[in-house]
Amino acid sequence: MNKKYDIEQEGGLLAGVEPDEIIRRFEKLPVNIYPTEEEGANYVADTIVAGVNATAAQGKPFVLGLTTGKSPVGIYRKLLAAYRAGKVSFENVVVFSLDEFYPIAPEERQSRNFRIRAELTDHVNIKPQNIHIPNSKLKLEELSSFCRDYEKTIKDCGGIDLMLLGTGAQGQLGFNEPGSFSNSLTRLVMLSAATRKTQSNLFGGVEHTPTHAISMGLQTILAARQIILIAWGEEKSSIVKATTEDAVSPFIPASCLQQHANIEMVIDKGASEKLTRICTPWLVGTCDWQPKFIRKAMLWLCNLTQKPVLKLTHEDYLENGLGQLLETVDGYYNINIRVFNDFQHTITGWPGGKPNADDSTRPEKSVPFPKRIIIFSPHPDDDVISMGGTFLRLVDQGHDVHVAYQTSGNIAVSDDVVRQNLDMIRECGFGNHYDEIEKIIKSKKKGEPEPRELLQLKGAIRRSEARAACCEIGLQPDTHAHFLNLPFYETGGITKGEVTDKDINIIVELLQSVKPHRIFAAGDLSDPHGTHRVCFEALLQAVEKVKNEKWFADCRLWMYRGAWQEWSLDMADMAVPLSPEEVLRKRHAIYRHLSQKDIVPFPGDDAREFWQRAEERNAHTAQMYNKIGMAEYQAIEVFVRLF
Repeated sequence: MNKKYDIEQEGGLLAGVEPDEIIRRFEKLPVNIYPTEEEGANYVADTIVAGVNATAAQGKPFVLGLTTGKSPVGIYRKLLAAYRAGKVSFENVVVFSLDEFYPIAPEERQSRNFRIRAELTDHVNIKPQNIHIPNSKLKLEELSSFCRDYEKTIKDCGGIDLMLLGTGAQGQLGFNEPGSFSNSLTRLVMLSAATRKTQSNLFGGVEHTPTHAISMGLQTILAARQIILIAWGEEKSSIVKATTEDAVSPFIPASCLQQHANIEMVIDKGASEKLTRICTPWLVGTCDWQPKFIRKAMLWLCNLTQKPVLKLTHEDYLENGLGQLLETVDGYYNINIRVFNDFQHTITGWPGGKPNADDSTRPEKSVPFPKRIIIFSPHPDDDVISMGGTFLRLVDQGHDVHVAYQTSGNIAVSDDVVRQNLDMIRECGFGNHYDEIEKIIKSKKKGEPEPRELLQLKGAIRRSEARAACCEIGLQPDTHAHFLNLPFYETGGITKGEVTDKDINIIVELLQSVKPHRIFAAGDLSDPHGTHRVCFEALLQAVEKVKNEKWFADCRLWMYRGAWQEWSLDMADMAVPLSPEEVLRKRHAIYRHLSQKDIVPFPGDDAREFWQRAEERNAHTAQMYNKIGMAEYQAIEVFVRLF
């Protein structure tokens, strides 16, 4: 998915001052950082095309190792585009899949076999005999022989020319789990509980997820002549740092790639965030000390010394690598005061602006008042989970607040919730459709889209919950809750469609109808299926269509987070403190989403309920503000202004 927006970064490393080997000295393998996933995917696809064409010119086959999952999808799209444009032929390409679940039928949508064919090989002129994917229909006693033959076939083809890899959250390469030996070959492996949990989204629950897989071994991977490791998004930033900067360890399988002579890591800006040259660039080179960049360094120093801003000393700066900041700004205490005031001015109890007030140091303007506001919520509960306290404030303070639920969220409703709702309707005497829907539920086939009748019921359940949450907030849902049901989402399965003009125009119509002074939207891009990212990009494409209209001239867009991650304080443009009562009201609004309670359908790496996550993150943000010397609050919601 192309990340089409970017938050302008103030300051950072000055280009060309120190040599590249100094800037990258903490990195033990080559890392190329691209501004967006699309640009990174373009580079990788171009590299593959160049390799294919070079070997074709020599009359040789090009042997390509492929991974699956979310990470390579953009690359495969670029390869297809190159093929359709006549820039490359796959006639002499030989493909080897990195892994496959076991057991699984090749026609099942969750299988690597299905994904490689659907995303690439079915659409190019590759010879069927040149596609090699582990056979996951074999009997257990046949697997050892098959794995030996798989290794032999790779060698008979001359070895892998280029191996394309992604990595799991624990550094998995394929299904080489933490603890895998570097001399391992293609084999049957048992999947860890963490891996099965991650993959369970594809299979509709851990109980339906395979316990084993066939995977190339680390030795097989390392034998490739060239390796490209890709990683996109902030959720991969921790493992990117561990793979790149930590020592080689069997507990981080991807770290073994440091031993390869022709390895390259290709990542986007989000995945680079924890690399030393990005996270703490003052430790590797000369920096341009802009206000927000100074704030970033000060937060780091406060955390390192466990001191609030106003207690930092001249020695703290010198002893922790920030001497160049002292040389740039006159006097350590002047820096302390400046940053203290900067943080203090982000805090406001009036997220829509305080009427008749001096707004020169406030994050929001006092006029107009009241403001027309749209809160865009990717799923039917993101509004209250991520900014429920601010939502309350905006309504209580008299603004004309609208909420737009961009998708139905229907696939996140379990069949049992449908059964319970139908049973309640039956018991109330409003109609008996229980047996009819039960037949539909039992007719579902694993891996296939859910029946439309069932999805409509699940969407209705989520709409009713969202309406109840609006009432809890104090918003009239009949006039101010808008259910957009963007078509890209309505595939009935985990894999979503592409955003089209139909999606964009639905958002455009709402913007033109409300003509908001302020927009709040989810900048939280780490949800497991990328829906937040797609919804945000769709909104930005809609904004492009209306930005020249007169009403838009004074419009601002605030980005919230909270369901999967939170903004770091150095990026905060507005921080809204919540009282204990407001935290409780926010929790009650989240409670209205009963289908999402107790068991979170798609939890990612965090199994807690959403209200628990939200409260912990909001409380942690308040604690962080307090630790750097601000007033002590119960909780704080943080926002970043995009424009």
